[in-house]
Amino acid sequence: MSCKHPVPNPSRAVLVLGLIASSIAPIASAQDAQPQGPAAVEQTVVVTGTRSLNRRTLDSESPVDVIGSKELLSTGSGELATVLSRLLPSMNFPRPSGADASDAVRPAQLRGLSPDQTLVLVNGKRRHTSSVVNVNGTLGRGSAPVDLNAIPLAAIERIEVLRDGAAAQYGSDAIAGVVNIILKRGAEGGEAEVVYGQYDKGDGEQATVRASTGVKLGDDGWLRVAVEAADRNFTNRSFADPRPAAGPRQGTITQRYGDPDSRPRTLFVNSQVRINDDIDWYAFANYGKRKTSSAANFRTAFTNDSQTTLRSPLYPEGFLPLLDSTSTDASIVTGLRGELAGWRWDASLNHGRNRFELDVANTVNYSLGATSPTRFYAGELTSTQSLANLDIAREFPVSFMKGPLTVALGLEARHESYEIGAGEANSYFGTGAQGYSGFRSDDAGKNSRNNKSAYLNLEGDITDQLSGAFALRHERYSDFGNTTSAKASARYKFTPEFALRGTVSNGFRAPSLAQSYYTITTTNTLLVNGTSALVETGTFPVGSAAATLLGAQPLKAEKARNFSIGAQWQPTRNWTTTVDLYRIDIDDRIVFSSNLQLANAPALGSALANRGVYVGAARYFTNAVDTRTKGVDVVSTYRLNLAGGSRADLTLAYNHNDNDVERVAASPAVLSEQKLLLVDRQTVNRLTVGSPKDKLSLSGDYTQGAWGGRAAVTRYGKFTVPQNDASLDQTYDPQWVLDLSASVRFASQWRLTAGIDNVTNRYPAQVTSRSNLNVNGTQPYSVWAPNGFNGRYYYLKAGYTW
Repeated sequence: MSCKHPVPNPSRAVLVLGLIASSIAPIASAQDAQPQGPAAVEQTVVVTGTRSLNRRTLDSESPVDVIGSKELLSTGSGELATVLSRLLPSMNFPRPSGADASDAVRPAQLRGLSPDQTLVLVNGKRRHTSSVVNVNGTLGRGSAPVDLNAIPLAAIERIEVLRDGAAAQYGSDAIAGVVNIILKRGAEGGEAEVVYGQYDKGDGEQATVRASTGVKLGDDGWLRVAVEAADRNFTNRSFADPRPAAGPRQGTITQRYGDPDSRPRTLFVNSQVRINDDIDWYAFANYGKRKTSSAANFRTAFTNDSQTTLRSPLYPEGFLPLLDSTSTDASIVTGLRGELAGWRWDASLNHGRNRFELDVANTVNYSLGATSPTRFYAGELTSTQSLANLDIAREFPVSFMKGPLTVALGLEARHESYEIGAGEANSYFGTGAQGYSGFRSDDAGKNSRNNKSAYLNLEGDITDQLSGAFALRHERYSDFGNTTSAKASARYKFTPEFALRGTVSNGFRAPSLAQSYYTITTTNTLLVNGTSALVETGTFPVGSAAATLLGAQPLKAEKARNFSIGAQWQPTRNWTTTVDLYRIDIDDRIVFSSNLQLANAPALGSALANRGVYVGAARYFTNAVDTRTKGVDVVSTYRLNLAGGSRADLTLAYNHNDNDVERVAASPAVLSEQKLLLVDRQTVNRLTVGSPKDKLSLSGDYTQGAWGGRAAVTRYGKFTVPQNDASLDQTYDPQWVLDLSASVRFASQWRLTAGIDNVTNRYPAQVTSRSNLNVNGTQPYSVWAPNGFNGRYYYLKAGYTW
């Protein structure tokens, strides 16, 4: 089975570049006629993807986006993943609803790849992943990535996004790229902000308080503290329930379909102390809790339209189960860095943990009848990571090179664990708690592994025009063996205004412990013979007896090959444009198998039942797919200095992305004999057409004295929600979204901002009834929509700086 799409035409990039030039050229002429303002666009010194001391964004061999704190606070959203998806065309962040734990920990994609194929760093140190596995019908199905929304905007100085494979530099997960979050530093200054917002429908109220300040530690040290707390009420875009089975609730809104109710509280600290002239001690840490309440599907009052049998005497009018979760996220990194005999060195310890606890409320266990509790503890998931790093680097003069050669060496040891804690017995007894059956005692357990790695990195300016870099990394995992990655990159400056850059690398992503050991049995909504139905579904680890019976094999690492070539053009001091073409080949990609519906394979169902496993469907993780991703990124920025000291900063950013499946593994014989597919059409097409192929962002920031304004328009390209029956696919047309805001400073330290996100109140097209994915018309919008489906959002901000 394969799914092919046209190869991206490089002429598209040339066309877009030409449009940029033609549209900005008149502005450039006006700029040249104006008195020159203070400066050209500044080029930030980056630390991501390089070990050199003074590598600027414009000099880098790989594309790096730098997003400052001002840009991060430029929208009405307080969620980091939402903000990044609006600022980065290559990032996609849909909003799952009714997807169990994925409602509380929502995954983000870079370049249309899996969320766990992007590495996240904080201050250059590897961030631990979430314990939640996305197992339902969402984008990113089967992944357990870093929870970006656990990191508050108040703590961030800037974010560097490396849009290139970097496994040879950073290890596992860096296939799509690297997101490096740089925390605020220093003892001087501070800021506080209060934000209030609400959706046009009158729901989804949000109130946020955030602050950051610093204090001195002795004569040569500082401590920076950032706090953030928010109350975000749920939204509901469901329609009235037309089903006779809804009983007395027929014709009313029974579902809750939209953003969950969320209450995050977060503390971040960042510190540094000078011990002597050669050594600094540093540490940064966080602790946060986020309570979330999301809704499952409404359980109707009657089992069928004849209204003959009550489902539960406790809820004669039906009930809406609620999933109440608490995600606790904590980490600490501490180390020493300094210089010895010309070598820069950094030795650090890093520990992080994410714990996800789940209760199911407003529900019943049918098997317990009228004596059933209405609230159950469903269990918990815990993911931990501990690392020790030693990095050293030094510049060496080389006779044939224009500049020094930077030589960097490093060692790393990492320990990871993943633990499932069982829920109370009543949560999984019999039919289990409706909405989310708890983790069973047989599911509970803790698994771990170790990893050791070493790396070498070389980079420098070979001539005035040519720079290059080479990286090599070797890793040994205790569970699947060795892997070696390499990366070579170069940049050639043809003129002071124009340069070409390119990279080639191979990489890998180790199967996560969650993918190896996650197990649960829940009631899921599946399409059965074209009709949605609640089916008891088992998720089994590949080493379990159940998965082995269904043909599962031990997981192995994904293998990637990355290629990119790009052009950098800076025709004037204030205008910079980059165009980067890329290709990413991934072999043995880990995907979630199709939902193996055992009603169609009674022999397998009986075999599982003989082992004490009673489910209507089963699934497991498998290395079953090879994929190829091709695309282009275009970023153009222009600073226009106007009369009277006013200024306009203009940005155009564009991403086109094609994902193809090159190979699908054959189904194991035990499945083929029962006419079951290991990887079905829907699984394949989720990878290829589920996220937008194009995304265009146009933004402008205007400053005139104390006044400021921002306008941003984003075009989200078309995407398709696939089904196994091609006639049930639904393709969504491109959507334009406009965001506006205005601000004013007064009394030198105060700032007021008013804004509207989604000014024109755009919604995605409604889900058609033919697939029944709209749950009889009660859930009208797709959870795959890249801009969500909440509509227009109004907000006010009041900030104070010192």
